[in-house]
Amino acid sequence: MLKYVNTGIVFQEIPDEVTLAINISNCPCRCPGCHSHYLWEDIGLPLNTDAIDAFVERYGHDITCIAMMGGDNDPVAVQQLAQYIHENHPQYHVAWYSGRLRIPVGIDKTDFDYIKIGPYIRHLGPLNSPTTNQRLYRQSPDGTFEDITPRFWRTATA
Repeated sequence: MLKYVNTGIVFQEIPDEVTLAINISNCPCRCPGCHSHYLWEDIGLPLNTDAIDAFVERYGHDITCIAMMGGDNDPVAVQQLAQYIHENHPQYHVAWYSGRLRIPVGIDKTDFDYIKIGPYIRHLGPLNSPTTNQRLYRQSPDGTFEDITPRFWRTATA
């Protein structure tokens, strides 16, 4: 069962989106240097369709995207929630931040508009570092995924 600890409306996780980030607990990745150790524990409230509906009721006019931050302990449940959001709240994009190197076999990534993969590796940096191992992909209209990670990198100005 997925559980979430907290949420926040964020502007930097998904480019061009106002995102409701849902922080999911019981993370099995346990990346060294993780800034959210509290998400390693099996704590929080159930993240299910009722919770999604409550978030939409509360934040619906303020957001364009719903992002599940974690959920690697139950990727099937993450995919089911993505399907539910697309079917019942189609006005929102759906994102998934996974700490895994790749999406597990059997997960249909086309249920997501955005997918971030990759564990946090301190010396490589987060998404906004050009040396990062993490990648954020956006689904194109034809169903393929484009790597949009460079959108996080600031370029030097002359």
